[in-house]
Amino acid sequence: MKARAIIVFTLAILYCGNSYARDYTFSIVPQQSAAKIARLWGPLLKQISSDTGLSLKLTTAKDIPTFEKRLTQGKYDFAYMNPYHFTVFSKKPGYLALAHQKDKYIRGIVVVRKDSPLTNLAELDGSTLAFPSPAAFAASILTQAKLINDSINYTPRYVSSHDSVYLAVARGLVPAGGGVIRTFKNTDPALREQLKIFWTTPKYTPHAFAAHPAVPHADRLKLQAALSSLDTTEAGRALLSAINFKGIKPAESDSWNDVRELNLSVLSE
Repeated sequence: MKARAIIVFTLAILYCGNSYARDYTFSIVPQQSAAKIARLWGPLLKQISSDTGLSLKLTTAKDIPTFEKRLTQGKYDFAYMNPYHFTVFSKKPGYLALAHQKDKYIRGIVVVRKDSPLTNLAELDGSTLAFPSPAAFAASILTQAKLINDSINYTPRYVSSHDSVYLAVARGLVPAGGGVIRTFKNTDPALREQLKIFWTTPKYTPHAFAAHPAVPHADRLKLQAALSSLDTTEAGRALLSAINFKGIKPAESDSWNDVRELNLSVLSE
């Protein structure tokens, strides 16, 4: 009887120590600092892990180019990436679409200080402007396309994250910079109060939640279902609110055809 009790106790320890079916990395594009990403996304991934039985390890990169390099190498099991990233990395190494933000499109913005005397984009001619990285879809690609199309000469200064863009503009290091509405709303209120949105791009399908093709189909479906059901509970809606989401919906690769139609080649240059 004593030996049986020991066996049962040992099995209980083993079960508790391995309560998740699989361990996966889940990376978030570093539009903001690693500390902020952990604070905003950590509780959500903890809930998703509990809902699915999949152990999701939150990770990011020091900057967007490093994140892109790791996507190229297929180092992330799951990733939240910008729309242009998805069109590139769905080809190679073959990331598969799971979902995107519900009832939302992505728009790039140009921000300036609240006390800026600028009245139109043409006045930025000859300026040095801040951007997160060359392949940041809305914050860099879309905003710079407007400047180029309007024959506005500028020098880009890449500062690694959206928050760094906003900080550079607020400190007067540059007269303007590119970002997106979601990260602008998520930035520190004391910083945001010093800035205003000066110009906004057209809208496109938002960031993709995607899975590496090596992730089993069943686990991809589990994650897709868990993400899509977050807005059905009060607790889930609170987690979504922390990242300025109202909901997440299932998506397929064709959802990003509007981005493909732009025929971008930034990451292949």
